[in-house]
Amino acid sequence: MTRGPPLTAAPRQRTVEWQVAGACNYDCSYCIQSPKYRRGRPDPEQVERALASFAALPGVWEIKCSGGEAFAHPLFLDRIVPGLMAETPHALSVLTNFSASREDLSRFTTLTRGRLRVFSASLHLEFAAVGAFVDKARWLVDGLDPDVRFVVNQVVLPGREAEAAACRAAVEGAGLRWFPQLFKTKGGVAEYPDPVALRALIGDAPDPRQANLAPSYRGRRCWAGVDYFTVDKDGAAWSCRTAKRNAAGRMGNLYEGTLRLRDAPRTCPWEICPCTVPANRGMIEGVGAGSTLAEAEA
Repeated sequence: MTRGPPLTAAPRQRTVEWQVAGACNYDCSYCIQSPKYRRGRPDPEQVERALASFAALPGVWEIKCSGGEAFAHPLFLDRIVPGLMAETPHALSVLTNFSASREDLSRFTTLTRGRLRVFSASLHLEFAAVGAFVDKARWLVDGLDPDVRFVVNQVVLPGREAEAAACRAAVEGAGLRWFPQLFKTKGGVAEYPDPVALRALIGDAPDPRQANLAPSYRGRRCWAGVDYFTVDKDGAAWSCRTAKRNAAGRMGNLYEGTLRLRDAPRTCPWEICPCTVPANRGMIEGVGAGSTLAEAEA
């Protein structure tokens, strides 16, 4: 049984991906971010400026907190989450390595009650045992509001498809959703030596709700920069992750109060879309959820 409501058609869901912390308590060998980038976090003054910038956004957005590791920021539970709940109308989602204590996770779910949209827990076998991870996930899900979508993300490493299949069985056996992500490189997606084993995990033609394949949407109209943007650990706002990687699409800085949203969609110029959030929040024209939003995860 999959946790959460069925996937339904809806307008674009305005979404911000905020890298609350560059710092991470894990150091996965396959992390695409360099160790140098996995450092740093906004200081208390910058946090206040970010909260003010989010409060000034028009309408209701989904603020997706990630890292690094969001829970590694000492102000995440003491100021960031309470501030978003008390001072903005926005919904909240989180992408975490799920290493936070049960006490902190309980506190998080209490703080976000009625406003939490998606809880994405990433399974990293270099630092977590699948059995303990699943038990902890099942415990958390049992305490969530029924409309919160909980998903277990996992990077499928080339040559280790059997390992991923065992994890999938454990996760789905506990009634949880398992979401595979292909291993990304600086240039795109890694080569997989056993395509048959990979297809057994992700299917023949999975859509963005079923797997993160990091496809190209080049030439399609995209609302990134209008109804979606990312914010890095230094407060810089970018129209999307790929734009940032190519030093393009900068939209100001939240910590400096210079954020400027675009007023119209543009044609995507990029060869890779490394996350499924834009597609699954309805930002990309003609791409599955590009005209019918899927409340998915990643």
